Amino acid sequence: MSTVRNPLTGWAERELVPATPVELASTAAELRVRVDGWRRADRKEVLTAFAAALASDDDLLAALVADTGRVGESSLERRIAAGLVGRWAREASALLAPPAPAASSVPGIVVGGDLVPYDLVGVISPWNFPLLMALIDAAPALAAGCSVLVKPSEVAPRFIEPLMRLVPPELPLSVVEGDGETGAALVGMVDAVVFTGSVETGRRVAEAAARAFVPAFLELGGKDPAIVLAGADLDRATSAILWGGTANAGQSCQSIERVYVERGVHDAFLDLLASKAARVGLTCEGGPIGPIVRPGHWRVIAAQLADATAKGAIVHTGGQIERHGGGRWCRPTVLSQVTHEMRVMKQETFGPLLPVMAVAGAEEAVALANDSVYGLSAAVFAASEQDAMEVAARLRVGAVSVNDASLTALVHEGEKDSFGLSGLGRSRMGAASIRRFLRRRAFLVNRSPAADPWWHPLEKE
Repeated sequence: MSTVRNPLTGWAERELVPATPVELASTAAELRVRVDGWRRADRKEVLTAFAAALASDDDLLAALVADTGRVGESSLERRIAAGLVGRWAREASALLAPPAPAASSVPGIVVGGDLVPYDLVGVISPWNFPLLMALIDAAPALAAGCSVLVKPSEVAPRFIEPLMRLVPPELPLSVVEGDGETGAALVGMVDAVVFTGSVETGRRVAEAAARAFVPAFLELGGKDPAIVLAGADLDRATSAILWGGTANAGQSCQSIERVYVERGVHDAFLDLLASKAARVGLTCEGGPIGPIVRPGHWRVIAAQLADATAKGAIVHTGGQIERHGGGRWCRPTVLSQVTHEMRVMKQETFGPLLPVMAVAGAEEAVALANDSVYGLSAAVFAASEQDAMEVAARLRVGAVSVNDASLTALVHEGEKDSFGLSGLGRSRMGAASIRRFLRRRAFLVNRSPAADPWWHPLEKE
């Protein structure tokens, strides 16, 4: 039996209570029954009320703090989650308008159509932003007219109860507690599934979805690079990269996890980044860097640090796993003298490590940035927007922040598809997000009274 642990103390607080297969099947069946009424309801009004409830509920915020051990970022998470639900309430109707009938290439034939939502969408969400990642896919699916069944990570389930208390009775949304077996069972009960998490688990979800013959939309790991070229504003670049790599203690898929700096500005960049990183404290000290949430993940971070230093990397700040009150923590850690022979430059870290590597120029930076199995997002800093855009256009990633970092966490309009092992399926950002949950149906209308020239010729009677 899995246990629910406190990230601040490391103590097991209770046992996980997964939904049984019978309970899960019953919930799925009930949601399917409710979806017809939902499509007839005023979805904008219901979702707007739900967003308002999310924005102001202190019990929900307290549960998020307990799940993650962070305060400021949990408050921001609640605000962003409420905002995205409200945004879909406002924007969905325009995106759901059926295409206007239009003449086809065949004389007399007019093509029209409509958009048909899936009845039941399953969401398997991660622990790093429990509320936001549960709703980032659920909200557009609900706005599209689907019912939604969410199975969040077993690492952070405390928010489920206060969230479900806020769900309006008309809203066909259920969030259930469970583990990997629960998620596996869910795939076979839904019409489409969205998964956010590791590549390893994502493969299993995709295989299960293929067996069930339902579409799977996968948002997986990342090893996001940042490139800093000569002429860039180093003060801006260091502040943006420090936030992009250590916000949420680096436990975000779009975190900056490796930095390539043109040699002429490398030393100045490194000194400034290290100086700033040293002044960013842990939340247990009143700073913004929270604990390592997932039990045992600190070993991955420690192993990457040990491998890097054994191969010649130099630690400028942080560099150790610390224990405070029983929890595990890692300060913002700036490394130099790193190479691609080190795990910290190749494997996903999911921690606040910023390895900095000197490069000869843009050519080498692009080659190294693209030397990865991942392709989620990246950042480029240069003397001008044009210079940065020339580099951005050569990166094999789904999104590039120009003269900033990790903007995909904040800017909804940037539709992006993942490259490499970072995912499959259409963007969860922008208009494409809601269209994932709609099937397009065509109506082909023959308005000509004449016989079609391709019909069988008939012999005269």
